[in-house]
Amino acid sequence: MPALQAENWRNLPEASFIPHLIAGADKAARDMIAKMPTTPHHAKVQARHWPKQQPTEAPDDDAADTVSELREAAKGCRRCPLWRNATQTVFGEGPDNAKVIFVGEQPGDQEDLAGQPFVGPAGKILDAILDDAGVDRLKVYVTNAVKHFKFEPRGKRRIHSKPNVGEVQACRWWLDQEFDLIKPNLAVALGATAALSLLGKAIPVTKMRGQVIEREDGLRVFVTIHPSFILRIRDHADKEAERERFLQDMKQVKKLMAA
Repeated sequence: MPALQAENWRNLPEASFIPHLIAGADKAARDMIAKMPTTPHHAKVQARHWPKQQPTEAPDDDAADTVSELREAAKGCRRCPLWRNATQTVFGEGPDNAKVIFVGEQPGDQEDLAGQPFVGPAGKILDAILDDAGVDRLKVYVTNAVKHFKFEPRGKRRIHSKPNVGEVQACRWWLDQEFDLIKPNLAVALGATAALSLLGKAIPVTKMRGQVIEREDGLRVFVTIHPSFILRIRDHADKEAERERFLQDMKQVKKLMAA
């Protein structure tokens, strides 16, 4: 049967095009490969300022006694594969004795290059709304559930890619250490990934938004959206309405901080 089919192919109207297609296939493949996204545009910056380090052993649980020591140890994190393409580890920032820790998902493109959390567009929204709510940004600690930027390269752009459960679990060690050292009385889960990391399970953020969940260790976790959600809303009226809802969430956080 296969031989008969091959014989019949010669009589097909398209048969005359086959030699041409075969002849051009190699060139087409080379052109396609040449046009594929190359190493991300930050690679030159990375090579110049942050030379690739060899994989290291995961640090012991008692390796760091201060947040500064923990931040330094995190620079060599190899707990999941995300370090390979990221520019650097983006660790948390804020007072070592902060009463509240805001936890986001992961650093974005600008955070990855700057090495600081919440300095991109979503961070600017967070800063502005915290200010409107009367929350002193300098008195809160901000960090992410995942400390390396996960993305998909598209030409010279790096498009955010949501971290998976395994990556969140791998980075949970660092988040736990941050909480152990800072000892806040409140955590704010900004979005589903942060809630997953803090609570150990997935929850419907939109339904549980504004609620406080108390963990077994006594830590109170306030659930809300990630400020990047506001950025993705196109309609102006809807965007303003969502901003107002987030502002009310932050006012509630302020009250919880004082409790």
